[in-house]
Amino acid sequence: MRRATAIALALTLALVVPATALAKASCPRTSLGDVENEVMCLECGVPLDVATDSLQAHQERAFITREIAACRTKDQIKTALAAQYGDRVLATPKAKGIGLAAYLVPSAALILGALRRLRAGPPASATTDPSESARLEADLGRYDL
Repeated sequence: MRRATAIALALTLALVVPATALAKASCPRTSLGDVENEVMCLECGVPLDVATDSLQAHQERAFITREIAACRTKDQIKTALAAQYGDRVLATPKAKGIGLAAYLVPSAALILGALRRLRAGPPASATTDPSESARLEADLGRYDL
């Protein structure tokens, strides 16, 4: 009887241990640090990883920690934070609506600046007076480089 109990216990453990490992493997490896630098402290106006003693920062960290314990991914946590606190909590705006301007305006400014530079042509070469060139050469000759 004892032997049958030991075999049953061994079989049970053989089934439970891999199932537990499989359950842990299916949980995404999201950490507090992964999420902190992509969300803002609403009270301080800085990324959450920089905010220190703010009550709001502590509440947001606790919220993120609960979501991590519930095996949420980083994107799911950010979506839940935005639902809880509003879109202002996200460090980068969503690429739709007015938030799209945050991505388009700098790109357009770079393109316009490059076009302006190309249309202007090469810069004019500086002309030097021969007497200034001679004076410069004399000054440089005094230094032992």
